[in-house]
Amino acid sequence: MRTPYNLSASHDCTICPERENRRFCDMPKDTVTRMNEITFTSFYPKGSLLFVEGEKARGVFILCSGRVKLTTSSAEGRTLILRNAQAGELLGSSAVISGKPYETSIETVEPCQVNFIRADHFMTLIENDRVAMLAVARQLSEDYHAAQREVRTFGLAQTTGEKLARLVLDWCTTGEKTDQGVRLKVLMTHEEIAQMIGTTRETVTRLLSQLRRKKILEIKGSTFLVPHVEMLESMVSV
Repeated sequence: MRTPYNLSASHDCTICPERENRRFCDMPKDTVTRMNEITFTSFYPKGSLLFVEGEKARGVFILCSGRVKLTTSSAEGRTLILRNAQAGELLGSSAVISGKPYETSIETVEPCQVNFIRADHFMTLIENDRVAMLAVARQLSEDYHAAQREVRTFGLAQTTGEKLARLVLDWCTTGEKTDQGVRLKVLMTHEEIAQMIGTTRETVTRLLSQLRRKKILEIKGSTFLVPHVEMLESMVSV
């Protein structure tokens, strides 16, 4: 089935061909069947808000396809991108479990299929299904460690250049290893990268140009190539 946004759609999680490769959805079929019975499927175009920081947590979202960004904003309206989420992630669960408002805003950066489970139905599921509860705990733990990495990446950096170097190094851990170096697919604008490291688009453009001139980074469109990771590592003080 194809959607208006040209997505390959599946309304039945038990027969999703990608389920076994997904962070949250890789659960036994009987658990997925129970989850499927309380799930509502929606499709969103690029730029849609799933929920807003400070909003009452009405339920959890499972990202089935596409990408979203998690952001937080200051009182002055400055936005910081915390991270990008990939297909298969559970979103909003910490707010639902704690009974507190959503702690971030989530916006689609490309067309997405998203499954929604109401807060009360979600709590009943994890209270009565041990496998589902452990799957939620596993993702919350992974999210915690990701947040710790972000704190280290940006909290310990002395300069904006070091923050950018740390960010690219973090991407290298999941990049494609080739004979030419580590190849990265960076589907982010300079503005979005700036929002991740707390600077301006102009500064990111200038720093990326410097890295290219020094042969530390090769950029062709959305593809970054890091020929020598150790050259990036030398830019990091800790």
